[in-house]
Amino acid sequence: MLDFFKKLENVFNIFDLPVKGDIVVGNDVWFGYDVLVKGGVKIGNGAIIATRAVVVKDVPPYAIVAGNPAKIVKMRFDDKTIERLLRISWWNWDIEKINRHLSLICNLDVDRLEAAGLEE
Repeated sequence: MLDFFKKLENVFNIFDLPVKGDIVVGNDVWFGYDVLVKGGVKIGNGAIIATRAVVVKDVPPYAIVAGNPAKIVKMRFDDKTIERLLRISWWNWDIEKINRHLSLICNLDVDRLEAAGLEE
C-alpha cells in the first residue's frame, strides 16, 4: 500500500491543485450535521447552516440556509435588527462582560444588549 502512495507522489503534486481560498466562518454561527462548505466561502455572523447543506456561495449575516446547493430559506431578523446586532458585536466583548450579560445574549433582548454594549 505504501508503494502505491509513493508512486502517486510522482504523478502529481498536491500543492499544484487549484485552491479557491480559505473558508471564513463568522461568530455565533450554527452548523447542522454533515454540512459541506466549499473553499473560498465566507459565512456571516449569526448564520444558521441546515443539516446536510452544501454551501457553495457566501452566506450573509443572520441568514438561514439549506439544501444542495444551499439557498437562503429566510433571514433570522429584519434588516434593522441585523444592523444593530452587527454593531453590538457581543462576541468581541471580554469574557467577563459576556458572562455578566449571558442572559441577554441567550434571550436576544436587543435593546438591553445594545445598552450593555455601551457600558465599560
